[in-house]
Amino acid sequence: MNDLSAVPTAAQAIADTDAESSPSAMVMVVNHPLVQHKVTLARSEDTTTDNFRRLVREISQLLTYEATRDLAMETIAIKTPIAPMVSPVLSGKKLCLVSILRAGNGFLDGMLDLLPAARVGHIGLYRDPETLEPIEYYFKMPEDIHERMVIVVDPMLATGNSAIAALNRLKEAGVTTMKYVCLIASRPGLQALRAAHPDVAIVTAAIDEQLNEHGYIVPGLGDAGDRLYGTK
Repeated sequence: MNDLSAVPTAAQAIADTDAESSPSAMVMVVNHPLVQHKVTLARSEDTTTDNFRRLVREISQLLTYEATRDLAMETIAIKTPIAPMVSPVLSGKKLCLVSILRAGNGFLDGMLDLLPAARVGHIGLYRDPETLEPIEYYFKMPEDIHERMVIVVDPMLATGNSAIAALNRLKEAGVTTMKYVCLIASRPGLQALRAAHPDVAIVTAAIDEQLNEHGYIVPGLGDAGDRLYGTK
């Protein structure tokens, strides 16, 4: 499949249609049954705050598993209780997880369960209700962020404006290797992000077709931040 016109029926990569872009650039929709079951529960308006928070944490763990499939490895010598052996471990500098505040923090806990040594950065962006354009109010990263692979996290990729602004900012800081992980992406937002940053791979659990007049994903799951933290 070489375009974004259909949602794949299994966890698979959708190659970018731009022949000049990096061959590693792609969108992965993780359609594992456990992921899709949990996404359905998270979408439901009947799901309580505590259960929504738990579901987002669990989904983030499963998406992290897919997003980190290509991490660099090396082998080291160890000794098991039975015998010496050579076995693989992760190599290079630890990852940096970058949360787009505030809803991105709902992804971090689950990801850090799997990547406890990862560094963490934060980008604070809010969306102007009139223009839907992002406005930055906070940026805090490890000093050596430019030497690390970065995974940017935010539950919802709606218009794509905040994601694009965050990736722009990180590239300005010298980051050269990034992925973007979200729970649900809108097709317009996905297309906007791919156009602005064709070199950044995207991992998501679902692609929804539309945005409403307020820039919310339809059908989506509502405001992820409000549902995570019990606010309106």
